[in-house]
Amino acid sequence: MVIPTSEQVGALLTEAGIEFDAFVGLCAFAGLRLGEAAALQVGDIDFLRREIQVQRQVQRANGHAVEIRAPKYGSERTIPAPDGLLELVSLHIAHWRPGDDPTRWLFPGEGEHPWHQNSVGYRWRRTRLSAGVDTLRLHDLRHFYASGLIAAGCDVVTVQRALGHSSATVTLNTYSHLWPDADDRTRRAADELFRASAGSVAYPLRTDGLK
Repeated sequence: MVIPTSEQVGALLTEAGIEFDAFVGLCAFAGLRLGEAAALQVGDIDFLRREIQVQRQVQRANGHAVEIRAPKYGSERTIPAPDGLLELVSLHIAHWRPGDDPTRWLFPGEGEHPWHQNSVGYRWRRTRLSAGVDTLRLHDLRHFYASGLIAAGCDVVTVQRALGHSSATVTLNTYSHLWPDADDRTRRAADELFRASAGSVAYPLRTDGLK
Protein backbone atom coordinates (compact mmCIF):
# COMPACT_ATOMS: atom_id res chain seq x y z
CA MET A 1 0.00 0.00 0.00
CA VAL A 2 1.25 3.46 -0.93
CA ILE A 3 -0.17 6.45 0.92
CA PRO A 4 0.62 9.79 -0.74
CA THR A 5 1.81 12.66 1.41
CA SER A 6 -0.16 15.87 1.77
CA GLU A 7 2.51 17.63 -0.28
CA GLN A 8 2.12 15.12 -3.10
CA VAL A 9 -1.65 15.49 -3.13
CA GLY A 10 -1.26 19.26 -3.20
CA ALA A 11 1.07 18.98 -6.19
CA LEU A 12 -1.42 16.72 -7.97
CA LEU A 13 -4.25 19.21 -7.42
CA THR A 14 -2.09 22.01 -8.79
CA GLU A 15 -0.99 20.11 -11.88
CA ALA A 16 -4.45 18.68 -12.58
CA GLY A 17 -5.70 22.05 -13.81
CA ILE A 18 -9.26 23.32 -13.80
CA GLU A 19 -10.63 20.42 -15.85
CA PHE A 20 -9.35 17.59 -13.65
CA ASP A 21 -8.69 19.02 -10.18
CA ALA A 22 -12.23 18.37 -8.93
CA PHE A 23 -11.90 14.72 -9.95
CA VAL A 24 -8.61 14.40 -8.05
CA GLY A 25 -10.23 16.13 -5.08
CA LEU A 26 -13.16 13.71 -5.01
CA CYS A 27 -10.77 10.75 -4.85
CA ALA A 28 -8.47 12.32 -2.24
CA PHE A 29 -11.01 13.99 0.06
CA ALA A 30 -14.09 11.78 -0.34
CA GLY A 31 -12.40 8.44 -1.06
CA LEU A 32 -14.29 7.78 -4.28
CA ARG A 33 -13.22 5.01 -6.63
CA LEU A 34 -12.49 6.00 -10.23
CA GLY A 35 -15.78 4.67 -11.55
CA GLU A 36 -17.78 6.31 -8.75
CA ALA A 37 -16.28 9.74 -9.29
CA ALA A 38 -16.71 9.49 -13.06
CA ALA A 39 -20.40 8.59 -12.70
CA LEU A 40 -21.34 11.53 -10.50
CA GLN A 41 -24.14 13.77 -11.65
CA VAL A 42 -24.40 17.40 -10.58
CA GLY A 43 -27.47 16.57 -8.51
CA ASP A 44 -25.45 14.09 -6.45
CA ILE A 45 -23.65 17.02 -4.81
CA ASP A 46 -25.79 18.43 -1.99
CA PHE A 47 -24.17 21.76 -1.18
CA LEU A 48 -26.69 22.64 1.54
CA ARG A 49 -26.25 19.41 3.50
CA ARG A 50 -22.55 19.24 2.53
CA GLU A 51 -22.92 15.68 1.29
CA ILE A 52 -22.08 13.61 -1.77
CA GLN A 53 -24.39 10.82 -2.89
CA VAL A 54 -22.67 7.79 -4.45
CA GLN A 55 -25.35 6.00 -6.46
CA ARG A 56 -23.63 4.54 -9.54
CA GLN A 57 -20.33 3.77 -11.20
CA VAL A 58 -18.93 3.70 -14.73
CA GLN A 59 -17.54 0.44 -16.09
CA ARG A 60 -15.99 -0.53 -19.41
CA ALA A 61 -17.67 -3.76 -20.53
CA ASN A 62 -16.71 -6.28 -23.20
CA GLY A 63 -16.35 -4.68 -26.59
CA HIS A 64 -15.28 -1.45 -24.90
CA ALA A 65 -18.88 -0.43 -24.26
CA VAL A 66 -19.44 2.07 -21.45
CA GLU A 67 -21.94 0.91 -18.84
CA ILE A 68 -23.47 2.63 -15.83
CA ARG A 69 -23.92 0.19 -12.96
CA ALA A 70 -24.62 0.16 -9.25
CA PRO A 71 -21.52 0.86 -7.13
CA LYS A 72 -19.15 -1.98 -6.29
CA TYR A 73 -20.55 -4.45 -3.70
CA GLY A 74 -23.75 -2.42 -3.56
CA SER A 75 -21.88 0.37 -1.80
CA GLU A 76 -24.35 3.20 -2.36
CA ARG A 77 -23.62 5.71 0.35
CA THR A 78 -23.74 9.31 1.50
CA ILE A 79 -20.37 10.91 2.24
CA PRO A 80 -19.97 14.03 4.43
CA ALA A 81 -17.98 16.43 2.25
CA PRO A 82 -15.41 18.95 3.50
CA ASP A 83 -15.95 22.59 2.60
CA GLY A 84 -12.76 22.83 0.56
CA LEU A 85 -13.85 19.96 -1.68
CA LEU A 86 -17.32 21.43 -2.13
CA GLU A 87 -15.76 24.73 -3.19
CA LEU A 88 -13.55 22.92 -5.70
CA VAL A 89 -16.55 21.07 -7.16
CA SER A 90 -18.61 24.26 -7.21
CA LEU A 91 -15.95 26.02 -9.27
CA HIS A 92 -15.83 23.03 -11.63
CA ILE A 93 -19.60 23.17 -12.16
CA ALA A 94 -19.60 26.93 -12.70
CA HIS A 95 -16.84 26.68 -15.31
CA TRP A 96 -17.66 23.41 -17.08
CA ARG A 97 -21.23 22.35 -16.24
CA PRO A 98 -23.54 25.37 -15.87
CA GLY A 99 -27.24 24.66 -16.24
CA ASP A 100 -30.31 23.47 -14.37
CA ASP A 101 -30.50 19.74 -15.15
CA PRO A 102 -29.46 17.84 -11.99
CA THR A 103 -28.87 14.66 -14.02
CA ARG A 104 -26.10 16.15 -16.18
CA TRP A 105 -22.77 14.39 -15.77
CA LEU A 106 -20.22 16.18 -13.63
CA PHE A 107 -17.50 14.91 -15.99
CA PRO A 108 -19.08 14.44 -19.44
CA GLY A 109 -17.36 12.28 -22.01
CA GLU A 110 -18.18 11.51 -25.60
CA GLY A 111 -21.83 11.25 -26.59
CA GLU A 112 -24.18 10.51 -23.72
CA HIS A 113 -21.58 8.89 -21.49
CA PRO A 114 -19.43 10.36 -18.71
CA TRP A 115 -15.69 9.85 -18.42
CA HIS A 116 -14.51 6.26 -18.00
CA GLN A 117 -11.30 4.39 -17.20
CA ASN A 118 -9.52 5.40 -20.42
CA SER A 119 -10.40 9.10 -20.36
CA VAL A 120 -9.57 9.37 -16.65
CA GLY A 121 -6.40 7.30 -17.02
CA TYR A 122 -5.01 9.62 -19.67
CA ARG A 123 -5.57 12.69 -17.52
CA TRP A 124 -4.20 10.97 -14.42
CA ARG A 125 -0.97 9.89 -16.11
CA ARG A 126 -0.39 13.39 -17.43
CA THR A 127 -1.09 14.95 -14.02
CA ARG A 128 1.11 12.66 -11.95
CA LEU A 129 3.99 13.07 -14.40
CA SER A 130 3.75 16.87 -14.14
CA ALA A 131 3.53 16.62 -10.35
CA GLY A 132 6.65 14.45 -10.18
CA VAL A 133 4.84 11.48 -8.60
CA ASP A 134 4.63 9.20 -11.61
CA THR A 135 4.56 6.00 -9.53
CA LEU A 136 1.32 6.82 -7.72
CA ARG A 137 -1.95 5.20 -8.73
CA LEU A 138 -5.26 7.05 -8.63
CA HIS A 139 -6.44 4.44 -6.11
CA ASP A 140 -3.68 5.60 -3.75
CA LEU A 141 -5.73 8.75 -3.18
CA ARG A 142 -8.38 6.53 -1.62
CA HIS A 143 -5.74 5.22 0.80
CA PHE A 144 -4.78 8.83 1.53
CA TYR A 145 -8.40 9.59 2.47
CA ALA A 146 -8.73 6.48 4.64
CA SER A 147 -5.47 7.18 6.45
CA GLY A 148 -6.63 10.71 7.19
CA LEU A 149 -9.89 9.50 8.71
CA ILE A 150 -8.04 6.99 10.88
CA ALA A 151 -5.46 9.56 12.00
CA ALA A 152 -8.31 11.85 13.04
CA GLY A 153 -9.71 9.15 15.33
CA CYS A 154 -12.57 7.77 13.21
CA ASP A 155 -13.65 4.26 14.19
CA VAL A 156 -13.78 1.23 11.92
CA VAL A 157 -17.49 1.50 11.09
CA THR A 158 -17.18 5.17 10.17
CA VAL A 159 -14.30 4.45 7.81
CA GLN A 160 -16.12 1.44 6.36
CA ARG A 161 -19.20 3.50 5.53
CA ALA A 162 -17.21 6.36 4.07
CA LEU A 163 -15.28 4.02 1.77
CA GLY A 164 -18.24 1.84 0.87
CA HIS A 165 -16.63 -1.40 1.99
CA SER A 166 -18.93 -4.43 2.16
CA SER A 167 -18.06 -5.03 5.82
CA ALA A 168 -15.94 -3.72 8.67
CA THR A 169 -13.78 -6.82 8.25
CA VAL A 170 -12.70 -5.64 4.82
CA THR A 171 -11.77 -2.27 6.27
CA LEU A 172 -9.76 -3.84 9.07
CA ASN A 173 -8.01 -6.26 6.72
CA THR A 174 -6.95 -3.33 4.56
CA TYR A 175 -6.10 -0.66 7.12
CA SER A 176 -5.63 -2.35 10.50
CA HIS A 177 -1.94 -1.39 10.56
CA LEU A 178 -2.91 2.30 10.52
CA TRP A 179 -5.00 2.22 13.69
CA PRO A 180 -3.08 2.92 16.92
CA ASP A 181 -2.50 -0.12 19.12
CA ALA A 182 -2.57 -0.21 22.93
CA ASP A 183 1.05 0.97 23.19
CA ASP A 184 0.33 3.93 20.89
CA ARG A 185 -2.72 4.93 22.95
CA THR A 186 -0.82 4.60 26.23
CA ARG A 187 2.07 6.66 24.90
CA ARG A 188 -0.26 9.34 23.57
CA ALA A 189 -2.19 9.57 26.85
CA ALA A 190 1.00 9.82 28.89
CA ASP A 191 2.37 12.43 26.52
CA GLU A 192 -0.76 14.55 26.97
CA LEU A 193 -0.41 14.23 30.74
CA PHE A 194 3.22 15.33 30.54
CA ARG A 195 2.49 18.33 28.33
CA ALA A 196 -0.42 19.41 30.52
CA SER A 197 1.63 19.12 33.71
CA ALA A 198 4.97 20.44 32.51
CA GLY A 199 3.40 23.17 30.43
CA SER A 200 1.37 24.49 33.34
CA VAL A 201 4.55 25.47 35.21
CA ALA A 202 6.83 26.08 32.26
CA TYR A 203 8.87 23.06 33.34
CA PRO A 204 12.48 23.30 32.06
CA LEU A 205 14.24 20.19 30.77
CA ARG A 206 16.98 19.17 33.24
CA THR A 207 20.26 19.08 31.39
CA ASP A 208 22.63 20.07 34.24
CA GLY A 209 23.72 16.53 34.85
CA LEU A 210 24.73 16.12 31.21
CA LYS A 211 27.25 18.96 31.28
